[in-house]
Amino acid sequence: MATIKKFEDLEIWQEARRLCQKIIVLVQTTELQKDYGLKDQIKRASGSVMDNIAEGFERAGNLEFRQFLSIAKGSAGETRSQLYRVFDYEYVDEETLKILVSDYETLSKRISGFISYLNKKEYKGTKFKKSET
Repeated sequence: MATIKKFEDLEIWQEARRLCQKIIVLVQTTELQKDYGLKDQIKRASGSVMDNIAEGFERAGNLEFRQFLSIAKGSAGETRSQLYRVFDYEYVDEETLKILVSDYETLSKRISGFISYLNKKEYKGTKFKKSET
């Protein structure tokens, strides 16, 4: 794996951002826009996925990064659950639900795979490098 210098280069962050944009479009183009509680909750959860990936990366420590990836994965699950509520309230059709749920399941698997990859690395992160004097 090539050295990644910024979180924007992470494919899982790019995918999380793409899915967050889909949620924003969903909110803006359906009756969900009038359901202020659910609208705000699903926007926060979908945004939390990409934000936690970014925050974990910026912590510059492997252990913290994995912890934030775990939180991001949890937020992806929360977003999926909220998508079922959006469907149950008839804000989206079944096809839209299936596509978005599948996309979030795939992202969750990719985050899990990245966590597994990091678990196998001995590298602790830049914050643990010994300073040269």
